Amino acid sequence: MERKGFWQSGHKPSLFGAFLYFDISFMIWGMLGPLAVIIAADYPMDPVQKANLVALPVLGGSILRLVLGFLADRLGPKLTAQIGMIVTLIPLLLGWLWVDSLDQLYVVAVLLGVAGASFAAALPLAGQWYPKEHQGLAMGIAGAGNSGTVLATLFANRLAQHFGSWEIVFGLAIIPIVLVFIYFSLFARNSPNRPAPKRLSEYGHVLKQRDAWVFCALYCVTFGGFVGLANYLTIFFNTQYGLSAVQAADITTICVIAGSFFRPVGGFLADRIGGSRMLMILYAGAAIMLIGVSFLPPLWVVVTLLFIGMMCLGAGNGSVFQLVPQRFAGEIGLVTGIVGAAGGLGGYALPLILGRLYQATGSYATGFIILSFIAAASLTLTIVMQLKWRRSWLRSVPSGPQTGSAKV
Repeated sequence: MERKGFWQSGHKPSLFGAFLYFDISFMIWGMLGPLAVIIAADYPMDPVQKANLVALPVLGGSILRLVLGFLADRLGPKLTAQIGMIVTLIPLLLGWLWVDSLDQLYVVAVLLGVAGASFAAALPLAGQWYPKEHQGLAMGIAGAGNSGTVLATLFANRLAQHFGSWEIVFGLAIIPIVLVFIYFSLFARNSPNRPAPKRLSEYGHVLKQRDAWVFCALYCVTFGGFVGLANYLTIFFNTQYGLSAVQAADITTICVIAGSFFRPVGGFLADRIGGSRMLMILYAGAAIMLIGVSFLPPLWVVVTLLFIGMMCLGAGNGSVFQLVPQRFAGEIGLVTGIVGAAGGLGGYALPLILGRLYQATGSYATGFIILSFIAAASLTLTIVMQLKWRRSWLRSVPSGPQTGSAKV
């Protein structure tokens, strides 16, 4: 049977809805990253407290992704996404109208995790509409919603300065999430090929699979590295290079763009050369770039290194999720939530590594060296595992839409 091209298969309104939901949710999830420098003027914080502030939304997202993954499996990704958007309004209202202490801000930070949990509904909604040969690109396009971080870094501090209040940024964020909710409710649909809900015993079965834990480890580095850096780089540029809040966020935006828009590229290329092969290239690139950053070179050099490094991490996100549906096609909603949660844990740990080591040593060098070693360890893990995968489920990927040949 002749394969359909990407745009002839699937359901484009649902794919676009998944992207919008993920995009705006990521914007909301990442707001505290750039705003932390401005918030510190109201609530003075040491390096560890700043790291905690930007890390807590990621921790909340990591935990709640398991919840949304379960709901996506039981209720369907569309209804789960709608619930997620409604609940997201709670921390936005609290951040706008309620916060008057650092402890209360920490509460809001954790609750913002529900926006980060959008991953567990958005990707199954998109991926379930597409055949295996196009799932890397479909999930890459939906996952490119992490570009919402660009909106946060580009506009959050500008709006805070314009209105003279960082709290108002939370209130303004209500507008786009409501608009996306309306579009999503009208046009997005669950795939008719959605797998039946799994029994609780099957959840335990997935967790017994070694490959599930391997994907968690791989995604912990790619997605965790991207999210962690996206949330922390404004603090890094402000502290290390003395940039203002807006300048630091603008430079962060440049780096975030690389990771965001190369996610679908990673999925697209992984569809053609294989996700494991793509990951080996990307982990190697990230390790080299991060070790370069550890020398703390001049600003233009470090921006270049971080741009390429974030590009590798972002493309790595798409590559991991080119592999996941091949191995766990029948449990994609569940596994997406589990793997996504692991990615969130990586994003939670990264700011804490940089913040704590900076407070202990007075330098970011050691932190970036450790991050480089973690990327190198992920490269080693991928090399070892893909040799085993080739003997079982990782058999081939299409070499192109016009031929039946294949290569791993």
